[in-house]
Amino acid sequence: MIRHIVFFSAARPEDVDAVRSGLSQLASIPHSSVFEVSLNSKVDPLGDEIDVVVYAEFADAEALAAYKAHPIYAETTRKVRPLRKLRFSADVASEAAPSGESRAGK
Repeated sequence: MIRHIVFFSAARPEDVDAVRSGLSQLASIPHSSVFEVSLNSKVDPLGDEIDVVVYAEFADAEALAAYKAHPIYAETTRKVRPLRKLRFSADVASEAAPSGESRAGK
């Protein structure tokens, strides 16, 4: 399983909702088993630069590649890129059970 985590900060505070709304369109792309777009709660006292977080889980690298190749992904990037200041992405391979599945017996 691949956990795809992307952190965004808006260029201007008034753009945060537009960034979140734009990124939410990615949920309509198939291939992920879990997909969430959330506002950062900003409770960490050492850093609050991140405004929006995308979290998704994919069965494998092929599913993640298909997601990124989808036309909605390109369209969303085109719309959101001018509104963002920072974007950090991590794709983490995990042997853990996907979210929502039991880990009993492990």
